[in-house]
This record gives sequence, structure tokens and C-alpha cells, in this order.
Amino acid sequence: MTRFLFAVIVSLMSMTATAKSIVVLGDSISAGYGIEVAQGWVALLQKKLAEKAAGYTIHNESISGDTTAGGLARIDRILTLHKPDIVIIELGANDGLRGLPPKLIKSNLAEIAHRVQLVGAKVLLLSMRIPPNYGKRYTDLFYTIYPQLATELGVPYVPFVMEDVALTKDMMQADGLHPNAQGQPAIADKVWPQLLPLLK
Repeated sequence: MTRFLFAVIVSLMSMTATAKSIVVLGDSISAGYGIEVAQGWVALLQKKLAEKAAGYTIHNESISGDTTAGGLARIDRILTLHKPDIVIIELGANDGLRGLPPKLIKSNLAEIAHRVQLVGAKVLLLSMRIPPNYGKRYTDLFYTIYPQLATELGVPYVPFVMEDVALTKDMMQADGLHPNAQGQPAIADKVWPQLLPLLK
């Protein structure tokens, strides 16, 4: 074996050993519904990582319309496939829109997070809200799932990830539920401060 070939092999092995993986497990908000994938907040977050925390690759495992039950059904395969260091969980809104019991939503999210932690990966929880027409009691119960779960599991969470977007007409699509391309940077900026400590 030549010295050059040996050096190439050592370099490749080093890159493999230091490469780190982040998985985003989400629904349409993370899948880039209604916009180009490259415009989505996940793609923008990858650009931030390239500039400020090189060595991390994001795998976007988000599916429009997905629920916490769907995420739970997929998480084991995803963990095996990507072997992530960090998993960003953005699920629950579709459960809420279907009026599913908050206890069930919380249980599913807790089990997803538990399985992530079992493989030694870190969890970042992104919280969502649902429209007020579902009634104050239900919407309050829904929103408190996220801070409660974050406290119980000892994981960081982002309070309503669309807080700076949802009520800004120019940042939302016509359906009033999904952010447009103009709203994506605000979401990425909301996630970044909570993700940054997990990269260390």
C-alpha cells in the first residue's frame, strides 16, 4: 500500500468517525409543505450548521400529515438508518387538529423521546399550537403537553415554534396553517438557540 493510499484511507476513516447526524422527525411544518424543500427551515438550519458547526448532517424524516402515532411507528427504523446524535421532534399538531386525547399525544411523544434516548441520542422538542376554535380547555391542555414533557424527560424544548410566524399574514400560506417561504427563516432562528447547546 502506498503512503498516499494509506493517507486517504486514514482521512476517510477520520471523517466517518467524526461525522454527526441530526434527524428531524416532523409533519408538514418540517416537510416544507407548499414550498420548495430547499426553502424550508430544515434546509436553512443545515446552512447554519455548515457555517457554524461543520460536521453535522441533517436527515429530514418529516412527512406531511404525520401524527405522533406515525412518528412512533417510524422511529426505530429511522434510528437504525441514521444513527443520529440529535433528534428534533416536531409532531402533535395533526393529533390536535383531530381532537385526539392530550394524554395519548403526550404518551406517544414520550415514547418516541424515550427510544431516542435509549440509543444515546439527544432530544429537542418543538412545541406546536392549534387554532382557538377547538376551545380554550382543549387548546390549553394540548399546549402544556410540551413543557410538561420537557420537564419530565429533562430535554430542551422550543415554545411554539411558529410564534413569530403564525399571526403574520405575509409569512403564511393561504390556508392559514402552513408558513410560506418568507416564514421559514423565522422558524430556523427559533430552533437554532435551543439546538446550539446540544452540538457541544
